[in-house]
Amino acid sequence: MILEVADIRIQPGRQAEFEAAVQRGIGTVIAGAQGFRGARVQHGVEQPERYLLLIHWERLEDHSVTFRAGPLFPQWRAIVGPYFAAPPVVEHFTLLADIPVAPGGPT
Repeated sequence: MILEVADIRIQPGRQAEFEAAVQRGIGTVIAGAQGFRGARVQHGVEQPERYLLLIHWERLEDHSVTFRAGPLFPQWRAIVGPYFAAPPVVEHFTLLADIPVAPGGPT
């Protein structure tokens, strides 16, 4: 499993529009991509124009080759791209550890 992390900076004051667009884009475009396993979007607290898009892919190639070079990528960018203040910074990660909170532990 591969985790794609896209660090996205949007234009000031367009948070509500972007949030609707990113959810629509994930649900209508990315969710249909080969190897897609789930997504999460985090919103910056200190920097309200910053978002982290976290997408799980079965394999690196599902994102870097099949999705990026296929017909779905332009559809995705048409939905979310108009809100970008700069191109997103995208990196890929593999899981090193997954440590759950113990029952009765901190929340």
